[in-house]
Amino acid sequence: MKKFRFSLETVLDYKEQVLASLQSEHGAILARIREQETYIEELEAAYRHMDHKFGRMKVEGINILDAMKYEQYLRAMERQIQEAYEHLAELREQEEAKRNQVVEAKKETSSIEKLKEKKLDAYRKSVQKAEEAAIDEFVMTQRAMAAQTV
Repeated sequence: MKKFRFSLETVLDYKEQVLASLQSEHGAILARIREQETYIEELEAAYRHMDHKFGRMKVEGINILDAMKYEQYLRAMERQIQEAYEHLAELREQEEAKRNQVVEAKKETSSIEKLKEKKLDAYRKSVQKAEEAAIDEFVMTQRAMAAQTV
């Protein structure tokens, strides 16, 4: 009997390549999210440090010009932190969209794989039936030959 050949094998290969590519892109976005979270933590730590330093200087005594510079610097850092959070939100939206694409690609790939399994099972059953039929024919031939010699 001929060898099993799945007619949608090229489609399955393509879907698996697409899935692998999407998973790679999703992983890259997750890495960018982790980097952005680390960046935000560093910004917030720097802000807390500078705010604490400014608070100490106010207690110890600071001239107005320096106080205004510290306040402007702290406001600029607040804006920078806010922008970093906005960028993080955008990255999370991208990650969610890419995750949805990965889920859809997995569904498509798994449905084709299930179809392949069904076709393979049907092929195996037909091979088994053909083998059984060949064995039955062989046995019948052997019996017929044995009956002729008697």
